[in-house]
Amino acid sequence: MKKVSKDMTDINLNDIHSPADIRHFDLDGLKSLAAEMRSALMRRLSARGGHVGPNLGMVEATIALHYVFDTPTDKIVFDVSHQSYPHKMLTGRMQAYTDPAHYGDVTGFTDPKENPDYDLFSIGHTSTALALASGLAKARDIEGRTENVIAVVGDGSLGGGEALEGLNYGATLGTNFIVVINDNDMSIAENHGGLYADLRLLRNTNGTAEPNFFRAMGYGYMYVPYGNDMASLVKAFKSVKGIGHPVVVHINTMKGMGLAVAEADKEAFHYTGPFDLASGSPLKAAPAGDEPRQYTDIFALHMLERMRTDNRVAVLTAGTPGAVGFYPARRKEAGHRFIDVGIAEQMAVGMTAGLAKGGIRPVFAVVSSFMQRAYDQVSQDVAINRMPSVFVIFHTGVFAMNDETHLGFFDIAMLSNIPGVNFLAPTSKQEYLAMLDWAVKQTAQPVVVRTPGGAAVDDLQREILSDYSAPEYEIARHGSRIALIGAGNFFYRMADAADILEKEGFQPTLINPRCLSSLDTAALDALKDYDAVITAEDGIIDGGFGQKVAAYLSRYGTKVHCLGLPKEFPNEYAAADVVKACGLEPQQIATLAKSAL
Repeated sequence: MKKVSKDMTDINLNDIHSPADIRHFDLDGLKSLAAEMRSALMRRLSARGGHVGPNLGMVEATIALHYVFDTPTDKIVFDVSHQSYPHKMLTGRMQAYTDPAHYGDVTGFTDPKENPDYDLFSIGHTSTALALASGLAKARDIEGRTENVIAVVGDGSLGGGEALEGLNYGATLGTNFIVVINDNDMSIAENHGGLYADLRLLRNTNGTAEPNFFRAMGYGYMYVPYGNDMASLVKAFKSVKGIGHPVVVHINTMKGMGLAVAEADKEAFHYTGPFDLASGSPLKAAPAGDEPRQYTDIFALHMLERMRTDNRVAVLTAGTPGAVGFYPARRKEAGHRFIDVGIAEQMAVGMTAGLAKGGIRPVFAVVSSFMQRAYDQVSQDVAINRMPSVFVIFHTGVFAMNDETHLGFFDIAMLSNIPGVNFLAPTSKQEYLAMLDWAVKQTAQPVVVRTPGGAAVDDLQREILSDYSAPEYEIARHGSRIALIGAGNFFYRMADAADILEKEGFQPTLINPRCLSSLDTAALDALKDYDAVITAEDGIIDGGFGQKVAAYLSRYGTKVHCLGLPKEFPNEYAAADVVKACGLEPQQIATLAKSAL
């Protein structure tokens, strides 16, 4: 087919509805397209926020992939799919990146509900593409088809366990299996692990260093030193199209390419809220005042203080230091006792068991939706061995991240039901710090401290325990007939509901359970003659805390209403709407209590 030249002035992004619309471009046209797409991306990202660095770095590579390969017949799986915005632009969703009125039409990740032909999987967590793509390749071979299968791996995901398992198996396929390594020398923060030293050596030697990790596993190997150079990418991808064996194409990209502030501060611009495009400054300023109001800051500063007074304390993260308050200066202060294992939650949890066995007091700080990746290690390596690992869970509940791949309200049901795990749900800053201190000090069992969602709550009027070894509920208000039990940050919703009831002449009992993995049977026995008990938790009802209470009180015939979230994968939801739909507004709780009487 004759290539028609397209210079920048000829390109209207809204005329591109599928990759077929760019395959008649010549090289200059592709470069112009990249410039236009990058400009549109920057305008949208600055207005709405999102994953800045990964997507700006993948513009040229994504264009080249769709230009060379016959998508959607050829299959591309992005890992992690927060580098997929340019892919969405080329596959029928351009308007969501060029028209502010449509910015909200797409999610931040590949999503088959948006375009099942090009988005094969909903992917938000890292290290999955190689396993998914190897399955696609095996299915192709079983069916006798010949399409190309491409896994795009990078931005720190290569060091995850599933990625290495997929890479190990993919080498044995013996047929077409193309792995594109997007190597920008970064994860969310800096990379960690010997594998990345190998990648660095390959970069420094223009791909010629030996030993070569990928060749050692049985892959063919090609290095592209300028992963944002369109001509080099097109040439490389053409050379592996239709190849009959597994091959790695290692491309060296620039994270944040084209946006100076993102190139200069790659960690801060991995993901941001809305920002000023000229300066990079956030459009929403941080709250004034010296006292930290965010639990991430409270946690990090408190752990630094614990490290100063106890040289056995160590804090771990799995590639998300900023998400748990450990920004570069704090990491530097913590020194070798801040441990980032990269995006490898299984490794981090297993390592806590080894650290604890070796006499260290390990604290693994992790985002709620990422902790589920290490369920087996919590159960097998930690709980069965009674290791006193401490897990501090962040971005929890309905008011946290709202992508279906990053939901923060499954952790209560998931972790509180593992035998031997003490799951604590603080309600305030003061209770949070007390629970952290006790969890680090004790040596009897693994402890989960669930960081409350939202801004920190100061509550100096309520009783704060110093020992959480056995469940002991706080009876915040003594009453009769109605009991309101609010777990974690939902305690204050119950307190507001109690205020409403008291104004109407009722005297509800208000309880903070503190521990969600065990029951204070003495406190619950005292409720056996109540007309109604209502529980509320910022997690799913099925398998949650409320059902434990209901099961126990069923022996007395006490009616228990369990309030919480449905067992679903909502996507891009409005938290206020979900809370109202679940009957969790204080007035709704009060109305339910009155109806129960």
